[in-house]
Amino acid sequence: MTILVVGATGATGRLLVKQLLDADHAVKAVVRSKDKLSDLAQEYPKLILTPGNVLDMSTIELADLLEDCEAVCSCLGHNLTWKGIFGKPRRLVTDSVKNLCTAIQYNKPSVPVKMVLMNTNGNTNRDLNENYSFKDRLVITLLRYLLPPHVDNENAADFLRAEIGQDHKYIEWAAVRPDNLIDEQEVSEYMVNPSPVRGVIFDSGKTSRINVAHFMRRLATESDIWSKWKGQMPVINNVE
Repeated sequence: MTILVVGATGATGRLLVKQLLDADHAVKAVVRSKDKLSDLAQEYPKLILTPGNVLDMSTIELADLLEDCEAVCSCLGHNLTWKGIFGKPRRLVTDSVKNLCTAIQYNKPSVPVKMVLMNTNGNTNRDLNENYSFKDRLVITLLRYLLPPHVDNENAADFLRAEIGQDHKYIEWAAVRPDNLIDEQEVSEYMVNPSPVRGVIFDSGKTSRINVAHFMRRLATESDIWSKWKGQMPVINNVE
């Protein structure tokens, strides 16, 4: 199958691209510069790099790019710099997801396209009665007012949850919520739950980026995993 990956040059996005290619899927990636993935492009002929920015591409351009894609994976995020956190674009993830969904609807695919969004465990699923501690809720409220990237992640998931919803004709979705991200070399054992099983700020766990990529790859390409988690915001944690 063919999957579009945005945020493909990031720490998790690059891992996802390689895992998809290793599983013999075709991957399209929108990148600011082809140089950042040139080594993978030389090694894998099924990797197609498209220079650009989803925020700047027209609906027609995105629709053409998406025409043969069965899934879209977004690993977009804000750089952890002053400009990345407080500068523009403050709605990078939300507006990119909206633009992609508009293009999918423009194409009117015969089978719904899967949208797999990398999100954050600090974002509650407001479709569920998730039991966050008072201390966690207090800090999350402060993050909502102080850190634009947190609000962007919330808004992106809320767009899928509330506006795309559960019964959209052309789009199905899942928002993956990792805990504190760490780097590991190999996929390890991890658990996936509908809601957090421990604190999200205090007493939080860890999730390796390679495990997030592994779960997103399975969501995009394995029908049984997708059937289990579509329309949900699964939380992924490393088994410690």
